[in-house]
Amino acid sequence: MSHLASQIQNTTGTFLTAEWRDVLMLNYEVDPALLSGLVPSGTELDPWQGKSFISLIGLRFLNMKMLGVPIPFLHDFEQINLRFYVRRREGNELKRGVAFVREIVPHRAVATIARVVYNEQYVTRHTSHRLQRNQGSCEAQYCWAGRHDRGQLSISVTGHPDFPAHGSLEQFIVEHYWGYSSRRDCASLEYRVEHPSWRVWSSHDATFEGDVVELYGRELAEVVRQRPASAFLAEGSEITVLRGRRL
Repeated sequence: MSHLASQIQNTTGTFLTAEWRDVLMLNYEVDPALLSGLVPSGTELDPWQGKSFISLIGLRFLNMKMLGVPIPFLHDFEQINLRFYVRRREGNELKRGVAFVREIVPHRAVATIARVVYNEQYVTRHTSHRLQRNQGSCEAQYCWAGRHDRGQLSISVTGHPDFPAHGSLEQFIVEHYWGYSSRRDCASLEYRVEHPSWRVWSSHDATFEGDVVELYGRELAEVVRQRPASAFLAEGSEITVLRGRRL
């Protein structure tokens, strides 16, 4: 594991390619004060219409390759994460990105590499998902279970997917293409995630149930127990994660 991590840290360009499919997103308005201690150095919270948001997300992680090499037994698994939205200005460019409170995967190897290379807040849990597609409708569910925490995200959608309306909350949520994490030396790491725009199904029939105080802290756990401000299912796409750089 240490040899692979060393290879990744010393490479340039693409770190990882994969597919993110059936992306379930529950989005909650949050008091920005609850996130102030989590914002990576060099970034600031990125509000939408003056409001801050967090998103609880479940997705299928398919066909993963690191440095162009498939990793045995790690080609199809679930990832469930809680993220919030930040931005960073560099010259005339405004980089809109995300930072993570916690990311859940079922494989210890994936969690270890992500922690070593990007210092992301990964944990391992037993995960599962269920997709039921009928003509004109779809139901999606992502679950995890740990010793002291558990959760279940569910959504039902109908009709056909479409690209989010310009200026909408849904467009804001999906159109963030940078990732930021805090390093142990108090600096930040910046990396780019490339993928095309996603079509989505919006829904008012979405729920979260679970016990997440151990994972997210009591205050953020209370936020995700509320009714989400918006919920949608995105088709997803192939993605490319580029190697990070220290800010």
